[in-house]
Amino acid sequence: MAGRPNTARAASEASAPTAPLLAEIERLKRDLSRAERRIAELEARADVDPLLDILNRRGFERELARSLGYVGRYRAAAALVYIDLDGFKGVNDRHGHAAGDRLLKLAAQALVRHVRSSDVVGRLGGDEFTVLLWNLTAEQAEAKGRELEAVVAAAGLGEGASRLSVGASAGSVPLRGDLSPAQAIEAADVAMYARKKQRRPG
Repeated sequence: MAGRPNTARAASEASAPTAPLLAEIERLKRDLSRAERRIAELEARADVDPLLDILNRRGFERELARSLGYVGRYRAAAALVYIDLDGFKGVNDRHGHAAGDRLLKLAAQALVRHVRSSDVVGRLGGDEFTVLLWNLTAEQAEAKGRELEAVVAAAGLGEGASRLSVGASAGSVPLRGDLSPAQAIEAADVAMYARKKQRRPG
């Protein structure tokens, strides 16, 4: 009948823009998913020391924060060990930074090999390492620190008289849920310097 609108055609015209809009939404969802994966990859890389392939300071502090929360909630036993390499600056000064980098890699590898898979090794910067240890007493953590000192000292470059190596001083503190990551690291750092002073000749 003249003058009556074609309802089928009107409905078709009304729905016509829907298909491209849905296609655009799907495309944006795919782009967002790729972007989220890329962000996750970059964040993971941002937490890892590129030279040593262990957690850097940022990554270790994030892991320590999570661990302190767990310790506080579940009363779990854990400890933080702070390790400083002794004599490392002399290696860099006399033999160059390439040799120093190789020694750092050997030290990091030795530390990772001598802790459990549940423990965490990180590099705070320079020649300073941290190790998060689970399920042990304060006395056991201190003994583990002495063991890690020996492990680092045994790692070296070359053989015989030309062999390069460094010592290590390790200080440990039990973790408590009321500590912040900065406070825990500072306490372990103080313990490490006390140990370094104790080991110093004379």
